[in-house]
Amino acid sequence: MVRRLDMVLSSIGKKELMALSGLGFIGFLVAHLAGNFTILSGAEALDGYAAKLEALGPLVWVAEAGMVTMALVHVLVGITLVVRNLQARGQRYAMKKSEGGRTIGSRTMWLTGPWILVFVGIHLAQFTFPHKLTEEAPALSKLVAEQLSDPIWAGYYVVTMLILALHVSHGFWSAFQTLGAAPSRSGYLRDTAVLLAFVFGAGFSLLAFMVFNVPDLLK
Repeated sequence: MVRRLDMVLSSIGKKELMALSGLGFIGFLVAHLAGNFTILSGAEALDGYAAKLEALGPLVWVAEAGMVTMALVHVLVGITLVVRNLQARGQRYAMKKSEGGRTIGSRTMWLTGPWILVFVGIHLAQFTFPHKLTEEAPALSKLVAEQLSDPIWAGYYVVTMLILALHVSHGFWSAFQTLGAAPSRSGYLRDTAVLLAFVFGAGFSLLAFMVFNVPDLLK
């Protein structure tokens, strides 16, 4: 038991925890984007989708608890890895020296991660907590319409989705690499990461664009 704990707390173990929790979030994003596309079908479809999720009861609570756990693991382990690498010869992410194969996504992970974390907190406060803390909260469609009809919030949302895409473009293939994916599959994983990044960035941004530019979409 102690030996297993030592393995988890080792540098390799922490990276594997980061990889697994990151892949878990990507799975959530796929489901979340698919559900959010009900926005294009109007207010009734979006509110109906939200009602179906709430009707799942305990299953939703378990899923939410799992997401919170993954978030804590991903953030806390990420912080420890960043601090460790900052201390290693005074190099951020131990990347001061020139390395081949570096991308914008990999170089900015330490910046895009905190940005996304702040957005998640705001997003929960805007759309999730009102329904959890009171039974008199407006319909989800009304909340979405109110927030994304504001040019500042709509712009912030789109910028964040592009930052999310940048984060995923490196995080996806890097996670599989950390978990021991064969080098021969590196090209395939990188291409898949780029595809996922595009789908998330374009998909979520499209929804914000439609709500902002079609005032009657969620009425």
